[in-house]
Amino acid sequence: MERGAIDIGELEGPFDLQATVESGQSYLWNRADGRMYEESAAYGGDAWYETVVAPIPGVTAEQVVLRARQVGGVHDGTLEWEASTDAVPLLTHLLRLDDDLDAILDATPALPLLDRAYDAYEGMRLIRDPAFPCLVSFICSAQMRVARIHGMQRRLREEFGETLTVDGERYHAFPTPDRLAACTEEELRDLSLGYRAPYVQRTAEMVAEGEADPREAVDLDYEDARESLRRFVGVGDKVADCVLLFSLGYLEAVPLDTWIRSTIEDHYPDCERGNYADTSAAIREQFGGEYAGYAQTYVFHYLRSGGE
Repeated sequence: MERGAIDIGELEGPFDLQATVESGQSYLWNRADGRMYEESAAYGGDAWYETVVAPIPGVTAEQVVLRARQVGGVHDGTLEWEASTDAVPLLTHLLRLDDDLDAILDATPALPLLDRAYDAYEGMRLIRDPAFPCLVSFICSAQMRVARIHGMQRRLREEFGETLTVDGERYHAFPTPDRLAACTEEELRDLSLGYRAPYVQRTAEMVAEGEADPREAVDLDYEDARESLRRFVGVGDKVADCVLLFSLGYLEAVPLDTWIRSTIEDHYPDCERGNYADTSAAIREQFGGEYAGYAQTYVFHYLRSGGE
């Protein structure tokens, strides 16, 4: 494994690794101490996080085993890494280290709820996950707590993903579309996917056979991009918005999950318009438009973690 470090003080804005990878955006990282998404795991530690990243066009041509941990504060700490290749470009891409976080938050409205969320999780950034694993993760997310969603994705990796051994340690990649397409519904149900099993299998089949690809949404207008993702089995507006926000770079997307709908009811009732599309448009405008997805993610994590 190669080793290196990124000086957080040289980034545009603060950075908090734990808040970023344990905020319900991504289910592709494991915490080495086994406490991923454990509610009692205190913030501000220096735990190692691990993932296996599939090739990403323009970022890495190979599959990469990647480990990272943060030592020190969100303004002046260090992001240490170990990887099977130089991890700086990969971490910059996956964790959006190239975002000017201060400028983004300054561009969002001065709303009391947002201010409290920003203060509570200063340095949290959006994730930029690979598209297919992100799509599968959020197909599995319906009516599930984040810890259970993460457990599903971990079991998928361990059961059907390629095993890589580096320095004597075993890591599991996310299964390819071909591998998941070849699974039976029963095999997926055995991993506790429940009614989501046929959705995952059929979506994987669509990608494996070239019928559709989630990356086809890139560069479409926002509403068209959401419609493009709705082609996949088990994908409605909310799941599509999650993939747009946490994989494909649509920072204006605001997934209307239970927490955000409660936020609308309690804080911004004028944004409720009786249907997903219009309500989504209204809360996006309330949260400032271009970077509304950042505001949404801070509010989601703040409320889910007991902030109010």
